[in-house]
Amino acid sequence: MISIPVIAIDGPAASGKGAVAQAIAEQLGFHYLDSGAIYRAAALAVIHAGENIDSPDLSEAEIAAIASGMHLSFKSNEIWLSNQNITDAIRTEACGNNASKIAVLPRLRQALLQLQRNFRRTPGLVAEGRDMGTVVFPDAGLKIYLTASAPVRAERRYKQLMEKGINANIRDLLNEIEQRDARDLGRSVAPLRSGNDTITIDSTPLDLAQSIEAVLKFHQKNAVNKM
Repeated sequence: MISIPVIAIDGPAASGKGAVAQAIAEQLGFHYLDSGAIYRAAALAVIHAGENIDSPDLSEAEIAAIASGMHLSFKSNEIWLSNQNITDAIRTEACGNNASKIAVLPRLRQALLQLQRNFRRTPGLVAEGRDMGTVVFPDAGLKIYLTASAPVRAERRYKQLMEKGINANIRDLLNEIEQRDARDLGRSVAPLRSGNDTITIDSTPLDLAQSIEAVLKFHQKNAVNKM
């Protein structure tokens, strides 16, 4: 059986893992998985179903059932939920926060597990998220934990939003990032963490190009070691 290579890049919100993973996938000719987009789509599907994610009457089983019934497709650089283009809708801070809230639910994570694993196709995959190397692809050949200080991540997110013409408050963004960190680190199932076989890269002093270069160096070293 041919082993399909996987580069797993995990890390907290706004650490730059998405941009890094996309760039590396393009350079290597690999497929790309944005697991966060799947959870964001699930949060949006719950809202579209007329449910309030913060409602105590909404059960974990109901959320998992809605997610399991999603008709999600990825077309070029677009993400579609049934017949609706949700590419921009899932990138709002509100959607990100809702996704973080439901991502702590064990039934939802189990419901979306195989969907994520189906992205593993030849010639290889670069997968980014919170538990790519620890849960989804524990056999990944290269596992990276990309992090940065919370203030730097808030500043990066602020610049991204302003470039898109979206008004933002950097203090609010910092508060939201810290809250999401607490949820991701404290959840009982698949908490955000760096595994024993994971390489940690602190991107606080690095720009995007330097972060990409750092990951590629580890990939190249990994490939040489396997020869």
